[in-house]
Amino acid sequence: MKKIPVHLGDRSYDVHVGAGLLSDVGRSLAAVLTPCRVAVVSDEHVAPLYAKVLEDALRAAGYAPHRLVIPAGEEQKTLNTAERLYDGFLDAQLDRKSAALALGGGVVGDLTGFAAATFMRGIAFVQVPTTLLAQVDASVGGKVAVNHPRGKNMIGAFHQPRAVFADIATLRTMPREELVSGLVEVIKHGVIRDAALFEFVESRLGDVLRMDEAALEHIVARSVEIKASVVQADEREDGLRAILNYGHTIGHAIESLTNFTCYSHGGAVAVGMCCAAKIAVGMGMLAPMDAERLEQLVGLLGLATRPAGLDPKDIHQKLYADKKTERGKLRLVLPTAIGRVVIRDDVPQKVILEALS
Repeated sequence: MKKIPVHLGDRSYDVHVGAGLLSDVGRSLAAVLTPCRVAVVSDEHVAPLYAKVLEDALRAAGYAPHRLVIPAGEEQKTLNTAERLYDGFLDAQLDRKSAALALGGGVVGDLTGFAAATFMRGIAFVQVPTTLLAQVDASVGGKVAVNHPRGKNMIGAFHQPRAVFADIATLRTMPREELVSGLVEVIKHGVIRDAALFEFVESRLGDVLRMDEAALEHIVARSVEIKASVVQADEREDGLRAILNYGHTIGHAIESLTNFTCYSHGGAVAVGMCCAAKIAVGMGMLAPMDAERLEQLVGLLGLATRPAGLDPKDIHQKLYADKKTERGKLRLVLPTAIGRVVIRDDVPQKVILEALS
């Protein structure tokens, strides 16, 4: 088991990564959060698998868990579902000293975190991610949000968890599509910050897809270390943290244009990463060979590298609705090599459209 600290002053916390952590969550959590009433939020797929083990561990440590189960799917990440959670928190008699615990993937984590950030002006929040995507990305950093019909994650807050418990063993019940989505984020971390991680995925992809425990623990722990280092330097996304959006600006536009139904989140981000690499090649910033390496790795996951069935002009227009646009200028994270990226706000429209075509 690895314990990775996220240093944020009085909002600091540890990310625990290893196999078999669920049965120890209560004891570990009690070291940082006084036993209290806890709303355990999960979805209809994850709750039957892991909620009882987690709740038993919480009770053994003196917590009083109350289970709230929501339907699964990105379409649940709305203010309406958040309101259902508020009702559940009230039914469970949560107060300002209580906590909300997210057991599930990124949707459950984002929703629970958003509800925790806004219920009674903020209660404690704990992440127990059960998908690779949530373990390597969504559960770390404190960004919580719900979607709006006009854009993804448009309504949100920064609300750091008190602790994160990434149990590698839960990944064995994850659908292959979700494993692939998580690997896209791992690849993203390699492109923006760590060529060695990118090369590890290239060379050990077979082991990862076979759910080799050691390989999974390595990519989760290293991804968390990378994200933690960025978040520590720029918690509120005033500068450096924006590099974590590599592939996401275009990816979110694609998701929004297809009403979040045609692409998985990872699939959309994969397209966004490949298009951003193509833009970087068009700007003379990236060697074509590096863009080809990225496309080849994405292709090995069975994912598309270009948006299909969408007009490039519609995607380009949608990019300007992204919350990362500043003063009317589109800011794109572009690679200059595997392991390094820059942020540019001067990319010509022609280059963008060519990459999206």
